[in-house]
Formats: sequence, C-alpha cells, structure tokens
Amino acid sequence: MAEPIVPPRAKLFAGILFSSEAVCAEVEKILMKKFGEVDYRTRNIPFAHTKYYRDMGSPQYKVLLSFRKLIRREDIVDIKLYTNRIEKRFTEHTVRNVNIDPGYLTLSNVYLATCKEFFHRAYLSRGVYLENEYRFVAKRYQPWEWTYPDYQKPEYLYFFHEMRRLYSNQMKH
Repeated sequence: MAEPIVPPRAKLFAGILFSSEAVCAEVEKILMKKFGEVDYRTRNIPFAHTKYYRDMGSPQYKVLLSFRKLIRREDIVDIKLYTNRIEKRFTEHTVRNVNIDPGYLTLSNVYLATCKEFFHRAYLSRGVYLENEYRFVAKRYQPWEWTYPDYQKPEYLYFFHEMRRLYSNQMKH
C-alpha cells in the first residue's frame, strides 16, 4: 500500500478575458493584492474563439498572469470561488465585464479550475472542478483533445513554458 504524499506547491496563474483595458487593470490590481507579485504577464492576446462571451463586448482580449507565490493545490477551490466573486463585482445588469480563469501549473501538468461539470473534469469540492489542459511530455506541454482552442495557440504554450521555467527555478531553491 502506498502512503499518501502531499505534493509540492504549484504555481498559480489566471487568465483574464476582457474588452475594457480599465476593467482588466482593476482586476489585475485586485488579484495582485490577494495573491501577490506577478512574475510573468503576456501581452493582450486577441480572443475570438467562442461566442459564449459575446455579451462582454468587443474586441475581446485575454491576458495570462503567473504569480510568484506558490499555492497548495487544494487551495484552487477557494481561489476559483474568489475569482467568481470578482466577476460578480464587475457584472452590470447580468452582463459580465470580465471572465477570470484561475489554474495552476506543475512540472508535469497545467490545470484550470471551473464550475462546470463535464466528463473529463474531476470534482474537487463546493461546486469546483479541475480540468487538465496539458501534460508535459517530450520536453513540452501537449494539449489534450478537449483543451480549449485558445490554449492551443503558440502564445499560450509559450507562456506556460516560461512559467514552467520560473517554477522549476523556484523549486530548486
């Protein structure tokens, strides 16, 4: 029988989908106040992969943030519920102005937290599920057949490889 081993802390990230630069800047400030210093940030990446968020206005962009402070993996439940509360603060008359997708990176995987059930998502608790977006094989993150189309773009993969490099260095110290 294998003994349970608590895994090492993971590297938190958040994807922020927005159409207003001012909203994005405000959300970034809120996230940094809660989770600390951002050690890597993408440029604003154009987003046009689904009509699901059309009520948020256009054009839409996504920015990915990596946080320096490492998290306990089980904390992703509280983090997802916290980001949902931020989204509600930026909702006007049922129209969301921002979508925040938190997740975490390990040396072998990248996970996104969600509140939507589907066959490939593992239930954690309090309505939060975890979806594996990539596995690290042959020295690179590889998407699954369910990985979101935007997460298959080179800009996203570059972000996660850079984030992994930062995380790997953190794990050595």
